[in-house]
Amino acid sequence: MAAVGGVRALQRLHPPGTFQRCFGLVPVQLTPTCLPRRLCTAPTSSKERKQPETPENESLLENLNLMGVDVKMARLRQPGVLRKAITNEQAVARFLQEKGAPNNIIASIISRYPRAITRSAQHLEQRWELWQKIFKTDEEIVNILYRSPESFFRSSDNANLQDNITFLTSLGLNSKDLHRLLTTAPRTFSNRLELNKRMVQFLEDICAELGGKNPELFPKAVISRNLYILIRSTKRVRTNIDILRTSLKLSNSELLSLFQGPGAEILDLSNECLKKNFQSLREKMVSLGCQKADVKKLILRYPMVMYIGKDTLSSKLDCLLQGGITMKQILDKPKVLDYSTQNITGRLEELKRVGYDFQKNGINVLDSSRKRFVAKMEKLDA
Repeated sequence: MAAVGGVRALQRLHPPGTFQRCFGLVPVQLTPTCLPRRLCTAPTSSKERKQPETPENESLLENLNLMGVDVKMARLRQPGVLRKAITNEQAVARFLQEKGAPNNIIASIISRYPRAITRSAQHLEQRWELWQKIFKTDEEIVNILYRSPESFFRSSDNANLQDNITFLTSLGLNSKDLHRLLTTAPRTFSNRLELNKRMVQFLEDICAELGGKNPELFPKAVISRNLYILIRSTKRVRTNIDILRTSLKLSNSELLSLFQGPGAEILDLSNECLKKNFQSLREKMVSLGCQKADVKKLILRYPMVMYIGKDTLSSKLDCLLQGGITMKQILDKPKVLDYSTQNITGRLEELKRVGYDFQKNGINVLDSSRKRFVAKMEKLDA
């Protein structure tokens, strides 16, 4: 009865005619969906005793169709929502309209995350106020909702969101860090607070285990470089640490230095991916005449190489070597592997055209922004 009273209160505040002129909606029928119990006089199997599935709410389907929602997609994503007797699609749409969301974005959000229409306007307003502590404008929040509706609507626990913001801020993360977290790994904020605390405690323990002098600062260093770390399991991270320690024969101090720097970015890789990419990197480098020490040197200098798959890595290295670059130069300037094979090929062709000597001038020109590369080519062409 409380839920029905809430819906009626919303209808008094926002006359149906006003909202229906925007979307052409019809009121949801608040009809009972439970089926009458039947008396059985003979034993039945578990299959026979199973109640028929609750039918979809026809009035809700009509509303969603009028709003432009992709009902087929919604049915695939969260079919149970379409069988609910009471939903708040009109209030949710009106709320998002007031925040500046156009109708097509509202329809897209609901299509991809139907559970959004089960949230009350009061809940949404409270959540919006919490997000405003991180984002500057309503437009920014609308853009995030469009890209990742789950990030805003997944959790109904606003108190937990507030607690997570407070906790992450206590680690030394500033508003810019929180902004990046919420735009890149929003599930961090819908995690139970205890889960985030567990990962932070785990990272502090790792730092102490490796001989770090300031374990309380270590989690901030890792999170700042790896925005996905809080939505991974401690088991995955521990296994990756063990893989790197064993594969590269790293000391505690080397591991600590790696994870306090760019190496933090590879901690959230799946264990299988890390092992597979390490194996393919080692095989390729050995085939090119490199030693185990060279493999270690490359990973320590450029940990992101562990994200590059076997075929892509082989293609990039072959392209560079065929272009007159030596393996020693690649080991000294490994960030050249950041660029796509197509980009590398194009730059090598341009430099070959002007007779650029890599042995004399080095390969810094390859590891530069497009703007700087174009300016360098203009000088060489002059």
